[in-house]
Amino acid sequence: MATTPELQDRPRVLVVGGGYVGLYVALKLQKKIANAGGIVTLVDPLPYMTYQPFLPEVAGGNIEARHAVVSHRKHLQQTELIQGRVTSIDHENRTAVVAPADGGAPFEVPYFDVVLAAGAITRTFPIKGLADKGIGLKTIEEAVALRNKVLERIELASTMTDPAARAKALTFVVVGGGFAGIECITEMEDLARAAVRNNPRIKQEEVRFVLVEAMGRIMPEVTAKQAEWVVEHLRSRGIEVLLNTSLDSAEGTLKLINLPDKSPAQEFEADTLVWTAGVQANPMVRSTDFPLEPRGRVRVLPDLRIAGDEGIIENAWAAGDVAAVPDLTGKGLPDGTCVPNAQHALRQAKRLAKNLWASRWDKPLKDYKHKNLGAVAGFGEWKGVANINLVGSIGLKGGLAWLAHRGYHGLAMPTFERKFRVILNWVIAFFAGRDTTQLLDLDNPRGAFVAAAAPAPKPAAAPAPAPAPVPAAVSAGSGSTATAPAAAEAKETVSAKAK
Repeated sequence: MATTPELQDRPRVLVVGGGYVGLYVALKLQKKIANAGGIVTLVDPLPYMTYQPFLPEVAGGNIEARHAVVSHRKHLQQTELIQGRVTSIDHENRTAVVAPADGGAPFEVPYFDVVLAAGAITRTFPIKGLADKGIGLKTIEEAVALRNKVLERIELASTMTDPAARAKALTFVVVGGGFAGIECITEMEDLARAAVRNNPRIKQEEVRFVLVEAMGRIMPEVTAKQAEWVVEHLRSRGIEVLLNTSLDSAEGTLKLINLPDKSPAQEFEADTLVWTAGVQANPMVRSTDFPLEPRGRVRVLPDLRIAGDEGIIENAWAAGDVAAVPDLTGKGLPDGTCVPNAQHALRQAKRLAKNLWASRWDKPLKDYKHKNLGAVAGFGEWKGVANINLVGSIGLKGGLAWLAHRGYHGLAMPTFERKFRVILNWVIAFFAGRDTTQLLDLDNPRGAFVAAAAPAPKPAAAPAPAPAPVPAAVSAGSGSTATAPAAAEAKETVSAKAK
């Protein structure tokens, strides 16, 4: 495979992935590397970074989808951008193989430094029917599709007369009781409530929301007392919370089982099934020669250099969800690594960029150490929960937690331009209310044009008139039917008399 001629022939820092880590590493390094005679190259199948904490609000109609993403082309103007996927890395020879997003032939990209920032993907289990029926909440496209699905089901159900079909359309199930699942189901419920208020043919009590969680509690990021309050809050809104429950099958009807004995729990039909039950490191790292830990993440030191049993691997770096970054505060995961969240990813990216630049000049590197600031979650307008670790631990719920959620994520959204757009969305929604406008046929945008451009069928020819029936003359006294000539003669006689 030959290097494509469009690539610049300069010492390259190859950034694999354009999410939190990739965007910030490129932002912090692009000018410095360019001034030193090199180039930062970012490879990602998407032309934007998605701020995932805003996906529930996109699904709920509070934030415009385009405003929850950050354009690579607009903000990385000194970075070489390649839209595609890195399918393998040969670090010994300093080359990566890239498969273009347009399906073209793969090509090699040489590099001097490599930064693994490929993030995580949705983790699923081999449950029958899940791949066909479920949808995740990891991408902006999924959030938009989910919003339209909720509105479409409510609108269509309002004209259904079959009670079973109506109940199926108005049943929404979310599997996973972490932050993503709780924020998703509460934003969906708020959206559905607003849509029902505008539709007199639907009653709120007809709409059913079900949260399925395999553990005995939800939201491990907050305290047990806060988690109990969240369950009470969800149930007060009519959301069914099923703890110690798992999805066993999505083939036909949804079949739930109790844990740990796996006895049957509930069985019902639902048109909408959202899966938020965990993530896993991007499997592309398995096609590299870097050391991995048991969960499939790249092994790194606290200074974010990749290292294995044989020592440090020079010019190789990793951070974010794809890396097992040691948590030096001692308050991370049970294995001693940082929790995979946006808070750590953004800060790790900034430390990685500083350390990579320092390594070019043989300056000392600093370890990544960040005290968790806590967790904030929004449950729809003026509802939420927060656990803030600024001065001690402060627990919030309701409106104050919702304000803390918006305040934190409004500031954490990358780039001032995107911050401004998101905050403007919130201001508009505050005065104008939640947007419940459904966008139709996004998966088939050419449907209307194809129908208009197709030749109209010719109108069917009018059917020929049926011949007039011939009355049958009946012979008096015998009841037998007259012959055809006799009938004709009788008709002429009647006509003559009429004249």
